[in-house]
Amino acid sequence: MRTLILVPTYNERENVKPIAEEILLANPAVEILFIDDNSPDRTAEVIEAMQSTMQPQAAKIHILKRPRKEGLGRAYLAGFAWGLARKFDCLVEMDADFSHRPVDLVSLRKAVDSGVDFAVGSRYVAGGSTVNWGLLRKLISRGGSLYARLILGYPLHDWTGGFNAWRASTLERIGLSKVTSNGYSFQIELKYRALREGFRGIEVPIVFEERRVGKSKMSLKIVLEAFYRVWQIRCI
Repeated sequence: MRTLILVPTYNERENVKPIAEEILLANPAVEILFIDDNSPDRTAEVIEAMQSTMQPQAAKIHILKRPRKEGLGRAYLAGFAWGLARKFDCLVEMDADFSHRPVDLVSLRKAVDSGVDFAVGSRYVAGGSTVNWGLLRKLISRGGSLYARLILGYPLHDWTGGFNAWRASTLERIGLSKVTSNGYSFQIELKYRALREGFRGIEVPIVFEERRVGKSKMSLKIVLEAFYRVWQIRCI
């Protein structure tokens, strides 16, 4: 199963090379697409250098450069379109900052390879956890997923997580052009659309670690957006 790892970047120049190295060490057969939103720190230049210096794996490193920052959802949709056009079988969403462990890619890929339509890297099923999070962040994250579960009516434990593997045929049949969410609520909408269409998903336990380098992009605005967007998503 040809697998493409989608990694959106914005000011991640310190992370892109280490994360690519660890992804390919744990998963030698995959390819990586960095989707860069014109990062002011010139993340794209680092990635382009990797395409010539990371031998013999340089051919597995790709970059999609976008003219400006348009949000996480738009970045992933552009990445999905790139991967589907090149006939990858499995597309995986992943953060650049090591909050998603490359070793957990193995179990996500195996889940999709076993026949399910999508696999959610879940912090909130048996075996899943978060590391170096404060109490408030834990409450917001768990509360957000419980809130989405109650409003949307599907028994998924981790609605807001962004470490997900998708069968290409699932993404094609969801109708990505219909997806309207852009921030972190994008993760909720994509899962909801898949479940509503009858696709089979599974939650795979992962360990979510706080980012090693740089500042978190989480904000109160993002949290509030996700909370009110759930009601809009329910009505799509």
